[in-house]
Amino acid sequence: MSQQGYVATPPYSQAQPGMGGYPAGFGSAPAQPLYRHYGGPPQSFPAPPTGKDTCLWSPIPPVKSSLLEDCTAKCVLANRIAPGTGYQSLTLWNCLCVTGQFGGQMAGPGMAGPGMAGPGMAGPFQGGAAQMAGPPQKKLDPDSIPSTTQVIEDDQAKRGGQVYTTNLRGQVPPLVTTDYTVQDQGNASPRFMRCTTYSFPCTADLAKQCQVPLATIIKPFATVPKNETPMYVVNHGETGPIRCNRCKAYMCPYMQFTDGGRRYQCGFCNCVNEVPAFYFQHLDHMGKRVDFYERPELSLGSYEFAATLDYCKNNKPASPPAYIFMIDVSYANIKSGLVRLVCDELKTLLDNLPSSMVKVGFVTYNKILHFYNVKSALAQPQMMVVSDTAEMFVPLLDGFLVNFQESRAVINNLLDQIPDMFADTNESETVFAPVIQAGVEALKAAECSGKLFIFHSSIPTAEAPGKLKNRDDKKLINTEKEKTLFQPQKAVYEQLSKDCVSQGCSVDLFLFPSQYVDIATMGDVATHTGGSVFKYSNFQVERDGQHFLSDLRKDVEKAIGFDAIMRVRTSTGFRATDFFGAIHMNNTTDVEMAAVDCDKAVTVEFKHDDTLSEETGALMQCALLYTTISGQRRLRIHNLSLNCSAQLSELYKSCETDALINFFAKSAYRAMLNQPLKTVKEILVNQAAHMLACYRKNCASPSAASQLILPDAMKVFPVYLNSLLKTGPLVGSAELSTDDRAHQRLSTTAMGVEDTQLLLYPRLIPLHNMDVASDVVPTPVRCSEERLTDAGMFLLENGCSLFLWLGQACPPEMIQSIFNVPSLAHVSIDLRSLPELDNPQSQKLRSIVDSLLDQRPSSMKLMIVKQKDRSEIMFRQHLVEDKGLHGGASYMDFLCYVHREIRQVLT
Repeated sequence: MSQQGYVATPPYSQAQPGMGGYPAGFGSAPAQPLYRHYGGPPQSFPAPPTGKDTCLWSPIPPVKSSLLEDCTAKCVLANRIAPGTGYQSLTLWNCLCVTGQFGGQMAGPGMAGPGMAGPGMAGPFQGGAAQMAGPPQKKLDPDSIPSTTQVIEDDQAKRGGQVYTTNLRGQVPPLVTTDYTVQDQGNASPRFMRCTTYSFPCTADLAKQCQVPLATIIKPFATVPKNETPMYVVNHGETGPIRCNRCKAYMCPYMQFTDGGRRYQCGFCNCVNEVPAFYFQHLDHMGKRVDFYERPELSLGSYEFAATLDYCKNNKPASPPAYIFMIDVSYANIKSGLVRLVCDELKTLLDNLPSSMVKVGFVTYNKILHFYNVKSALAQPQMMVVSDTAEMFVPLLDGFLVNFQESRAVINNLLDQIPDMFADTNESETVFAPVIQAGVEALKAAECSGKLFIFHSSIPTAEAPGKLKNRDDKKLINTEKEKTLFQPQKAVYEQLSKDCVSQGCSVDLFLFPSQYVDIATMGDVATHTGGSVFKYSNFQVERDGQHFLSDLRKDVEKAIGFDAIMRVRTSTGFRATDFFGAIHMNNTTDVEMAAVDCDKAVTVEFKHDDTLSEETGALMQCALLYTTISGQRRLRIHNLSLNCSAQLSELYKSCETDALINFFAKSAYRAMLNQPLKTVKEILVNQAAHMLACYRKNCASPSAASQLILPDAMKVFPVYLNSLLKTGPLVGSAELSTDDRAHQRLSTTAMGVEDTQLLLYPRLIPLHNMDVASDVVPTPVRCSEERLTDAGMFLLENGCSLFLWLGQACPPEMIQSIFNVPSLAHVSIDLRSLPELDNPQSQKLRSIVDSLLDQRPSSMKLMIVKQKDRSEIMFRQHLVEDKGLHGGASYMDFLCYVHREIRQVLT
């Protein structure tokens, strides 16, 4: 396709007339010119040209049937080698799709051009009666379309259990689902940095043409398996790390030493620098320093530098961080037993702090705040009350933040007293913003960074700064104003986020709501400070207690860095232009995080500002300055080198679907704050169609238009994209809670590639034929109802939820061995953990569940689901290859729809 059809605006772009037109990029233009490619309000656009089987919007009134419900096709799969590419592309032969109209998210009032459907359109992919293109054909076989589980299985078979050595530029790593070992030999492990493609296009024009987003997902503190080398720390003493004089890049494997070792040329900006005398070393006959393998910063992709006072606030050494536990003691939390549960848990949990140097403090609150002096010299803890929440201050300094080991007796005494102290409370109103403000002030007074653990149950309605009102309005769903439901109420909370980041104060929010609490606003502070939001609706101690405590333990014990600032430097020709994550930005280059833990990832988008060279490739360096849990200031460096190519086929061959969908999810979830959902979803589909159409036109061998051709590296991209379109945040349905949608949106913003992969394509594990003698988890099957069997038992996990599905004909002996009851009818769906029985089936299943829980960032609550039971609805919404329960096409229908969009682009 001609280049003029594209505008240089990944992730979402505006086509010129004649390209099947689609609306402007997401969002209004932010202040910084850097982000102007998101500019422009939604625009109306013409209907595409009509044709025998490309009429997407016929003027038939919408009815409640999926656009592609009756999509019939005769498809044969073939793997072919595309001439000149040397690799396989996937061909779906003769995919004959129906005509019809594409309603819901693709059209509506104000969006319709000639011939488009007007008001009254319902959920996604709904349309008029389908008209057959040609004679009736045999239905497409679901097994013939690309399978995510097969791709995962094939990669595990090919690369699983092997050592992945990072010594090659632009090497595509194993999938995130594959079990492999990394050996760092000059490029960062894919656990730390993973790219949407490992071969960048040489020019901006090529990038415009293909529309594949150029991005890297960076997880600076990713957990490293025990069999891999831990991070080395390099200490250059008072001189500090060696850096390029011009671009300030840190010493790394991409620096080229010259002049007998007296100078080095920076790989990022080509500046020639003098080597400091203390760092001088001779070169060998290959021009490599003789101490190359002794210096991590010359031979490894990832390492740390000990930072000097120049890298510390006010040139003072950093202090160890503090953890402050802030408990809402209003009526609901006392009566539910939550307060007693938290206090009992903290007595043992504080023994497992990630460092013994971490100080702890305690606050309780409802309409007023209570601070506690737990100094080790005291016989009893002392309470101090602050009732003026308008001007928040901390009433004591000495004795508020203490060492747990030294003050253990006083702290345990306090934790015993708190539940009884408030046992008779009738106070149901709470404050929220002053609680965070109190935490910030306490850390400021102690001159340290830290984390607030806030246990809160209701929308803050008490008269105080940050008071919120209930703005949940189902009438806004599927209207232009739906986006306002997810926009945080700014004012106090925006300033609070800035104050937190400035102090290195991260907020982790544990919510226990029984009704709407405006997570879009309350969770926004947590998200902007590198924190997390945990939600337990209608909390009951007996049912949900262990699930919550598991989350709390993981959260307190996880690896974490504080008061962090991250800069991504690149070699000449391209630069980082946009950032997505649990971050705050005061300018266009510095990513600020009050804290960053082992589960948080930042997605960085790149743009060309010049031509890239195939010879030198594209280099990037992520430098993260942070304070360790024990109070040391350090620089964590991750380096990565990619290939550059003038051939689009190389770019497509090097694509990484899991990283691509992470980028699309984060950019769409940000865009929904500024654009109607139908526009957001439409642009997602259009960009995908343009990416795949560009591949077909420029990389695949000539073929009939009726064939859908997908690049091998992206053959399952459509199933992930369709799953994304059906996620809660992007589905306009009054049946979904606004808070749940906002919660998923905020959580996904900080996810790494492995988390978004699992969220968008859950694992469906058959258990009825499991080999109890093997250590291996049974191979997952495709995520579709067709794979379920009446006599089967399946485990489904997506990183957030864990379901055990029981078929109605499940053998009684299996039920007996797992649940210790005689039949399915006797199994209680209220079980939240499996009985510990002494038989091979029970032991095997519990070991599978335990291993899954161990791998995931948060604890997943186990839910027992019986076939044809009411509870099955929650389970079925995770079968992502089927039609969405709240709107959205099946995988098969969506594939046909994308095929027609591609043909539309090509014509």
